[in-house]
Amino acid sequence: MAATMADVARVARVSKKTVSNYFNGYRYMTADTRSRIEAAIVELNYKLNLSARSLSSGRTGTIALAIPEIAHPYFAELAEAVVSAAQRRGMSVVVEVTAGQHDQELSVLRGTRGRSVDGLIAHPIALGASDIDSATVDIPVVLVGDRVHSGPFDFVTVANEQGAYDMTRFLFEHGRRRIVALGMEESPVPTAAAQRFDGFRRAHHDAGVEMVPELLVGPIPWNRLSGAEAIARAIDAGLEFDAVFGLNDAIALGAMAELQRQGLTIPGDIAVAGFDDVEEAALAFPPLTTVDSGREWIAETAVNRLVELIEVGASEEVPTVTVASHSVKYRASV
Repeated sequence: MAATMADVARVARVSKKTVSNYFNGYRYMTADTRSRIEAAIVELNYKLNLSARSLSSGRTGTIALAIPEIAHPYFAELAEAVVSAAQRRGMSVVVEVTAGQHDQELSVLRGTRGRSVDGLIAHPIALGASDIDSATVDIPVVLVGDRVHSGPFDFVTVANEQGAYDMTRFLFEHGRRRIVALGMEESPVPTAAAQRFDGFRRAHHDAGVEMVPELLVGPIPWNRLSGAEAIARAIDAGLEFDAVFGLNDAIALGAMAELQRQGLTIPGDIAVAGFDDVEEAALAFPPLTTVDSGREWIAETAVNRLVELIEVGASEEVPTVTVASHSVKYRASV
């Protein structure tokens, strides 16, 4: 006979309610209690019965994740992190791909995608503040991503400007002065490209280093091919530069491949840096120096907040904007 939650409680020497709190992610549980419950789960090979749980609570035990694409390394790894975090909370995840299209993202926030889920984590890139304010979805929502908006939903975001600032200063500290800003954008809309370029520009100002206009490349698609093609054009035009800062890792990796194809050494001739710390960055040759933007923490925080909203319900609290910690990952490309 399969073990029950009551069996886990008996072996762990706690109440059934305490075991339930464990599966619901109760944050104030002592380390000793948590350890005894986990040992009992392993000993009994206990499996949480999500079907029974759903029937008793009226919930599906499933959340949705809406992201622009799944093929891009950053979004693939974000999705994996969200799924892992949700599984630790006893939840499953369905993934919606919006292609970064305004209408599709809007339909997600208006609850017209037809999924029966308990909550939603969304990463919009095409929606403006008014679109988000007009959301009519009737389930708890947490937003993640780059376009910080103090609207109706909690937002977990990346330190785009400060991360780019820190990386640019890092390149200065390593003697680089003529840096290609690959994938930049000047826009009143707070896109990731615009925010990261703001950090790049502010770092130049604070260090007293003049930006070189012809080395500001963008807007371009944030993928490897665009990075490779942009660097090929810069070399063909005879531009002089000693570093490339790809405003995401995909652009930087494409640039690095093209530099090597043209016989330039990294970092001897040109230093290369990126942003996001996708898995491929550490596996490239040479390994790519990049900004760890806190992707795992963002996923964990967003899932925990969403589950809290699902369990507790709507509150009178003002939605918060939470910015992930970041760090420069120094590797052999600089």
